[in-house]
Amino acid sequence: MTTMTTATTTTVLEASGVTMRFGGLTAVRAVDLTVNTGEIVGLIGPNGAGKTTFFNCLTGLYVPTEGKVAYKGTVLPAKPHLVTTAGIARTFQNIRLFANMTVLENVLVGRHTRTKEGLWSALLRGPGFKKAEAASHARAMELLDFVGLAHKADHLSRNLPYGEQRKLEIARALASEPGLLLLDEPTAGMNPQETRAAEELVFAIRDQGIAVLVIEHDMRFIFNLCDRVAVLVQGEKLVEGTSDVVQADERVIAAYLGTPFEGAPGAAEVAEVEAAEAHQEGTTPDTAAPDTAPRAATPADTPDTAPAADPPPDTAPPHHEDGATPRATGPEGKAP
Repeated sequence: MTTMTTATTTTVLEASGVTMRFGGLTAVRAVDLTVNTGEIVGLIGPNGAGKTTFFNCLTGLYVPTEGKVAYKGTVLPAKPHLVTTAGIARTFQNIRLFANMTVLENVLVGRHTRTKEGLWSALLRGPGFKKAEAASHARAMELLDFVGLAHKADHLSRNLPYGEQRKLEIARALASEPGLLLLDEPTAGMNPQETRAAEELVFAIRDQGIAVLVIEHDMRFIFNLCDRVAVLVQGEKLVEGTSDVVQADERVIAAYLGTPFEGAPGAAEVAEVEAAEAHQEGTTPDTAAPDTAPRAATPADTPDTAPAADPPPDTAPPHHEDGATPRATGPEGKAP
């Protein structure tokens, strides 16, 4: 793993005591996490650990029951488009592209928080509008070239292979010029070659000065990629540290092997958390559109080629090597 060093390290993201309850059910409990400039930080944990719920609290999709989230020292409002404007962009576990728009148009959608042209400017199409439009087009093409999709700018996003749809979603997130990029399972469904390409892309993003926070179940990918890794279990941060520290922690090993520990939730409790999260997703208006999309987006814009929801977790405990660390396939048995 390569690490970029910076002369001055500043805190980009600071989450303090973030707690999320669904009624009487606590999905995330008093989680603290910081991400600094030049860092790639990983967030891992078994199914039902609250990882995506925590991400949703960071990006304004959920309003935390307790705690606060600050970006560069400023507490963020609980509105996805305002979080994006502040400088945080994200991708989703299930791809959320605009299926009937071209690859280029999808990236241009991500530019909406960085353009100042209003309704009248768009209607009159004066010199200022045309200049802004040309600048957005040029930047979008730069980003497509960066992720390797410039040659498919005019293709419909629905016709892209799955791995390229993932790249396009990252390009769209980068179009908002973020200082922090949140990636929710960026290698889900990818083959080993695509996973390696995704790893190199994340390093390239970090090298451009963008901090990265990533959820992933592929342990080999996470431990090769990240400077620090935080582990969530039962909605609480169990441990945080370097890859070596996390892999050697007996509590992490126990959590991934399914070994019971004091206070561990049963299968029914995990299912209850997942059901509450799914219900919240279905009742939150902003979840119908990605953070980088205009608020007018509708469910019809979502791709009908997007993969189905993740399969239920494998109930069989994963094997591990040397009796010390979990296999790189992660807790859900996903292939790297």
